[in-house]
Amino acid sequence: MSPPVVAIAIFILVFAIATLRDVHLGILMFPAACAVGVTLAGMPLREVVSGFPISIMVLLTGVTYFFGIAHANGTIERLIEAGLARAGARPVALPFVFFLLSTAIASMGSPQASLVLAPVGMPVARRSGVDPVLMAIAINAGIATGGYAPTSLFGIVSYRVAREAGIDLGPFTVFIIAAVANLLLLLAAFVLFGRANAASTRPAAASIAVAVPGRRLERSHVWTIVCMIGLVASVIGCAVAGVEPDIGVLAFAFGAILTLIDPSFGTPAFARIDWSTVFVVGGIVTFVGVLQKMGSVDLLGQSAMQIGTPLVAAFVICATAGLVSAFASTTGILAALVPLAVPLAMSGGVSAWGLISALSVCAAIVDISPYSTTGATLVASTPQDERSRVRALTMRWGMSMVLVGPLAFTLMLLALRGS
Repeated sequence: MSPPVVAIAIFILVFAIATLRDVHLGILMFPAACAVGVTLAGMPLREVVSGFPISIMVLLTGVTYFFGIAHANGTIERLIEAGLARAGARPVALPFVFFLLSTAIASMGSPQASLVLAPVGMPVARRSGVDPVLMAIAINAGIATGGYAPTSLFGIVSYRVAREAGIDLGPFTVFIIAAVANLLLLLAAFVLFGRANAASTRPAAASIAVAVPGRRLERSHVWTIVCMIGLVASVIGCAVAGVEPDIGVLAFAFGAILTLIDPSFGTPAFARIDWSTVFVVGGIVTFVGVLQKMGSVDLLGQSAMQIGTPLVAAFVICATAGLVSAFASTTGILAALVPLAVPLAMSGGVSAWGLISALSVCAAIVDISPYSTTGATLVASTPQDERSRVRALTMRWGMSMVLVGPLAFTLMLLALRGS
C-alpha cells in the first residue's frame, strides 16, 4: 500500500482501538499523528506539532470557562427553574419547553451540559402524562440544535474547520439549519408520540409548577445574564459588520468581567473547562493535518467523487457521519469528517457550505441512539417500568436518522445546486 493509504488505515485503526478499549481518543491520536508524520510523511516533529489547532483550543477553553462560571454561580439552574415554572400548567408544551431549555444550555459551551435536564425531564414526562420517548427526542433535539451555536463545541468545530479550509460558512449558518431540522423532527415525534391529554394531566402539571418555585435573582445572576447577552450580541455584531468574531477571546473577556465581579466563582469554573474535548479535537485535527500534507485527504475526496455523482457522494459521507456518530463521539466525528469532506465541498458539484452543514447536522441527530452518551443518559433517567420501551424506540429512531437525515439533506443540496 502507498504511504497515504497506510496513513488513512492507521487513522481508522486508532479510532477503532480508542472505541473498543474505551481510551481517550485524543491521547492516542496525537502521538499517532506525530509517528505517522515523521516516519511516513518525512515531516519534522516540530511541523507536525505545529498542526495542533491553537485557535480551536482558545475557543473551547474560553467558552467552557465562561459558561463554567454560569454553572458555578447558579445562573443556569435559575434559568431552568424559570422555564419549568412557566410551562408547569401546560403539559402539552413540556416537550417544547425542554427542547428550548436544552437548546439554550447546549449553546453555552458544551452540548453535553444539557444532559442535566435528563434526570428532570424524564420523571416530569411520567408525572405529566407526556410520552417519555417524546421527551427524550425533545431533549436530544435541543442538544443537537444548541450544540451548533457559534458559542458551543459542535458549532466551533464545524465553523472553524470549514473556514480554515476556505469555505464561506457563517457562524450562525449551521445553527439555523440545525434548528429548523430538529424542530421538524420534534414536530414529527409529537405527531407520533404526543398522546398526552392536557385536561387529564393538569393536576400533575400544576404540582410540577409548585415543585419548581422561582427564586429571586442575585447580583451574580444578573451580571451573568447580562454578560451572556453581551457575548451573543458581540458575535452577532461582528458578523453584521463583516468582521470574523473570535468567540474564544470574547468569552474569555466576559469571563474575566464576571471573575472580577465575584472572584469566588473563577476557580470552580476552571474545573469545567472541557480539556477532554480540547485534546480529542486537537489530536484529530493534528492527524488530519498530516493526512493533508501526505495527500491522503485529496485521495479520499477523489475516491468519494468516483462513487457516482457528487450528490451520491454527499449522501454517503453524511450517512457515514450519522452511522459512526451513533456509536462514537460526535465532536470527534466532526473533527475527522469535516476536513475529509472538504475536497468534495470544493469540487463545485455541491454547495460547499450546504455539504458541511448537512454533514454536521447528520452527525448529531442520531445521538438519541442508546449506544451514544446522550441516548444512554436519557434511557438511564427513565423510570424503570418504561425503560425497555424507551430504549427500543430511541434505538429505532436513532438508527432511522442514519438514513432520514442524509436523504433529506441530499434533497436540500439538490435544491441548492438548482438555485
